[in-house]
Amino acid sequence: MLLQRIITALILAPLIVLAVFQLPSEYFSLLIGLITLLAAWEWTNLVRIDSPFKRGLFLVALILPMLWLHFWTQFLELAAQVLDWPDVRDYSGALEWLVTAPVLFWILVMILIRNAPEGVLKLEMKARYKALIGWLILLSTWMFLSRLRAFYGSEMTLYFLILIWTADIAAYFSGKKFGKTKLSPEISPGKTVQGMYGALITGAVWATAFIGYYGYRDGFVWMRITDFILLSVLTVLISIYGDLFFSVVKRQRGVKDTGSILPGHGGLLDRIDSLIAAIPFFYAGIVLIGLMA
Repeated sequence: MLLQRIITALILAPLIVLAVFQLPSEYFSLLIGLITLLAAWEWTNLVRIDSPFKRGLFLVALILPMLWLHFWTQFLELAAQVLDWPDVRDYSGALEWLVTAPVLFWILVMILIRNAPEGVLKLEMKARYKALIGWLILLSTWMFLSRLRAFYGSEMTLYFLILIWTADIAAYFSGKKFGKTKLSPEISPGKTVQGMYGALITGAVWATAFIGYYGYRDGFVWMRITDFILLSVLTVLISIYGDLFFSVVKRQRGVKDTGSILPGHGGLLDRIDSLIAAIPFFYAGIVLIGLMA
């Protein structure tokens, strides 16, 4: 299983790096959109939406706002011309506020899993509410990963991806080596507090190396460097609880993996669960750091 995971990762990693650096923003957004829709299909299975019609409706419910968000500035430009209202263009940045809902959701998830894991496991929700949660977290994943690439560039996007990947790897191996105290045994017996610390430390080291290089090149701004390292560590923390959230959903469904599309990894959601929770939090932090600069 570990060998399969390594082989799959070695195949996918160069393709992802190539996409991050070579694809124009529009095509990168389209690629992330396709991946999001595949993950959405897995989500419908997890929440027991068995009807093909309802599954298709869920995908349409994602595609329509994706299109609206993608062409937001064009809609504003059209409104400015048709309504003779040039000031409407000033609302182009209003989309940044949409990050608030997913950030609050993931913080709430972290608090609930940390303080009441058994209650979270026993929580019963109707399929339509689970579908709504999936809609929110998957749409925000596509939106803010696309915007990170479009507005903050390929290097910052790759930094974020490596942050999540290395934290995940560090959690696994430090947990194997030093793990004694279970992080949330009711939800995921394999995860340990020591593994979490390994992930957080690795995140801090990677953040220091990344921001240290750019700080040296562009001139040190200590407050921004400190903020960036703290943001990276907190992003890793949120990603760990994102992983646990999907473990809850899988336990409630009675499955080990969300799918079988990736050999050694299971489904797409098994591979990107941490990233789904992390991207809105990281993007919000980058925006705030920029505002405070």
